[in-house]
Amino acid sequence: MADVHSSETRSKNMKAIRTKDTAIEIKLAKTLDQLGLSYRVQASELPGKPDFVIDEYRAIIFVHGCFWHKHNCYLFKTPATRTDFWLKKIQGNVKKGNDVIKHLSGVGWKVLVVWECALRGKHKLTDNDISARVEEWICTSEKNAQINTQGISQMISN
Repeated sequence: MADVHSSETRSKNMKAIRTKDTAIEIKLAKTLDQLGLSYRVQASELPGKPDFVIDEYRAIIFVHGCFWHKHNCYLFKTPATRTDFWLKKIQGNVKKGNDVIKHLSGVGWKVLVVWECALRGKHKLTDNDISARVEEWICTSEKNAQINTQGISQMISN
């Protein structure tokens, strides 16, 4: 099916999609501030340009949008139009994300992925739950993990 917008309009629409300082990133930044953690944002010198880098704990946090990273939750819906295009693009995002996490782990970083569904929507975790899970991971975990609507769990690569 052909796009209903001209290429100029589609380009403008896609450019409007934020890649940093999104609402969910801002929400997580407030959590990190409340925990008294010092962090850097969008660290371009690291692979994948992590959303948050906490040098003191050699910890990296990515905030993943459930659509863009194909999370198995109620926020991900396969697009009805241009399905092949979108699935190829999204699968590329998933592969790149997994490769980046594997590389960062290999050079001594521990990585946390916080999924969008944990921060917004009808099944989101409370602010206190998010804070407790992040603090638990930073202080006690040596492993990569993820936070979703069910809480925190060890990360399993796709």
